[in-house]
Amino acid sequence: MAFWLMKSEPEEFSIDDLAACGREPWTGVRNYQARNFMRDQMQIGDGVFFYHSNCAVPGIVGIARVACEAYPDPTQFDPESDYFDPKSSPEAPRWQMVDVAFERRFPRTISLAELRENALALDDFPLLARGNRLSVLPVTQAQWDTILALL
Repeated sequence: MAFWLMKSEPEEFSIDDLAACGREPWTGVRNYQARNFMRDQMQIGDGVFFYHSNCAVPGIVGIARVACEAYPDPTQFDPESDYFDPKSSPEAPRWQMVDVAFERRFPRTISLAELRENALALDDFPLLARGNRLSVLPVTQAQWDTILALL
């Protein structure tokens, strides 16, 4: 089993939204490295830290699981979608996604500031790297355990 961090703006889709629906396609990723993580490395059952970004207190708010293998993101084919890609086709899709399933909401947000305070213990956690804006990031077992211990 592997571990990941996936970012979402809570005004767009929050941990509470995921809890309400139970399972959701992770659509709209338009970065090749993030796509490759989902397409090539994510496996059913992998743990996912759900991270609220671009909000008053960004941070990890809960846990989800990868619920299926990667498949083509249908938003790339929809001209009405913000994520439409005219260079993509159903015969040769460029963008892949996975579904995530709700596991639990944390009793509190583990804030980005708190993660930064624990940077040494998190040993090169990609989220803390300067300029890193990826919406899907790998997390090591040690980082996963360290973050859970902050609760």
